[in-house]
Amino acid sequence: MCRHVFAFRLAMIALATPAALLNAAPGLAARLVGAAVVVTFMGSYVLFRDWERFGPLLLRHPTLLALDTVLGALLLIAAGPDSTLAYVCVCTPFLAGLVYGWRGAGVFASLQVLVLLLVYASHRDLSANLARSALFPGLCVIAGAAGVTVRNLLLRFGEATQALTVVQARLAVAEAVSAERARLAREMHDSVAKTLHGVALAADGLAGSAAADRVDPVLVRRQAELVARSVRRAAAESRELLADLRRENGPGHGTDLLAELAARTLDFATRTGLPAAFRPTGEHTVPPVPPAVARQILPIVSEAMENAHRHAGPSRVEVRAGVHGGLLRVSVNDDGRGLPPGTTLEQLRRAGHFGLVGMVERAASVGARIRIGRGVLPRGTEVRLELPLAAPATPP
Repeated sequence: MCRHVFAFRLAMIALATPAALLNAAPGLAARLVGAAVVVTFMGSYVLFRDWERFGPLLLRHPTLLALDTVLGALLLIAAGPDSTLAYVCVCTPFLAGLVYGWRGAGVFASLQVLVLLLVYASHRDLSANLARSALFPGLCVIAGAAGVTVRNLLLRFGEATQALTVVQARLAVAEAVSAERARLAREMHDSVAKTLHGVALAADGLAGSAAADRVDPVLVRRQAELVARSVRRAAAESRELLADLRRENGPGHGTDLLAELAARTLDFATRTGLPAAFRPTGEHTVPPVPPAVARQILPIVSEAMENAHRHAGPSRVEVRAGVHGGLLRVSVNDDGRGLPPGTTLEQLRRAGHFGLVGMVERAASVGARIRIGRGVLPRGTEVRLELPLAAPATPP
């Protein structure tokens, strides 16, 4: 708003300058008027062009606006009360109301009215046409009140905007909490809930075998072992969810990915009985990974090990992780049957096998590349994930 006021002042000063210079007496008076034109024009231009930089200076020093008023009075005397400089006089109380409030508007409106009355008196127009002479002084008073009104409206608008920002921030927090609850619900449904359902089915089978007329000890033992494995799996998944919550809400700044991978590999080997080992690779240490990124990488590794156990029939599984050439590389290798030739994600999606599809989607969500196919071993499958080291620093 203040910038627009100074733009209007520039236009009025430019229009009135020729008349002020022509009406000024030759010699010292013309030089004073020329200097006043240059100072007022340049001052208005600087404040119009760079208000953010020089505006605070005007706020701290009202004497600068008073000096501008004096110079404007000199120009008004030279140009005459009928020139466009009279509109510049009206701008001054309006600007004072915007910048300084009621007191500033009152002071500068009074000063400007006094200047205008002196100018009219010097040109002998005050008594000749009193109504016309009172027009611009009255406009100065109205402009000062208008400036104060606009100032109050802008302040109230700023307060309303700040309150709206606070409300939006609270809504964003509420949405984040809701999204986190939904995520945890999905994780529980996809892991613990399914495992507990399997425990219930295995327990039902065990109860039926135990209640049969002829109890088969081998069958009962196998079903009991299945129940035990399923319960251990449910306990492990529950611990993973709790660890996930601690990573999100705890004081730490990142996740030790190597330690988490080693723990998951050991849990997988203990639960399934399939030999599985974790081996760090690379020449550099792996930096802490943000929990949001680790929450996607760790399920990919777990899903890859589970797929190998369920579908590939391997004799061993190996998990590797390390930094290679600016990339965080994590791979899961098995020596099982491998994927059928020509297998694509679209075929798996149509067939209802969403494990590999979910792995690809998780990798894409953190900006990682994933490759699923023949690995370094003579047979089997390798799931390799590569993530640029710059990506974990700013999780999505």
